[in-house]
Amino acid sequence: MLHLLKPNKGSTHTSRRVARGNGSGRGSTAGRGTKGQQSRTGKGRRLGFEGGQTPLIRRQPKLGGFVSHTRTEVEVLNLDTLEAKVPAGSHDRSTLAGLRLVSGKLPVKILGRGSITKKFTLSVYGASKSAKAAVEKAGGTITIAKL
Repeated sequence: MLHLLKPNKGSTHTSRRVARGNGSGRGSTAGRGTKGQQSRTGKGRRLGFEGGQTPLIRRQPKLGGFVSHTRTEVEVLNLDTLEAKVPAGSHDRSTLAGLRLVSGKLPVKILGRGSITKKFTLSVYGASKSAKAAVEKAGGTITIAKL
């Protein structure tokens, strides 16, 4: 029954009533000491205030890092995915997009995770050395096509 619920014994304390006269023992300055910023009403300082020292947020660099203007975003496709989901034969970005392995919007780069046994003729934007070596070892070729 909800009306019988009570907090555990000792878990709650009555709040100390300050500034209720000198007879209470917490009168006049109400436990805040005498004068100064801490004794004033509204004494809280803003978040990040460091006592007049230049705050950390203003000591940080204004601009975050460097982004290369010549960077090309690519979609990666690993050898193990090719082995599992792609039939042997000739493929380029559009056929790989048709198989739903890449979106078809970005250029494709083949990476060398996994192994390969099928013979592929791939025309892609890029390939790692290990991927190229693995495809050629399986009897296929990788042609690097421009965008």
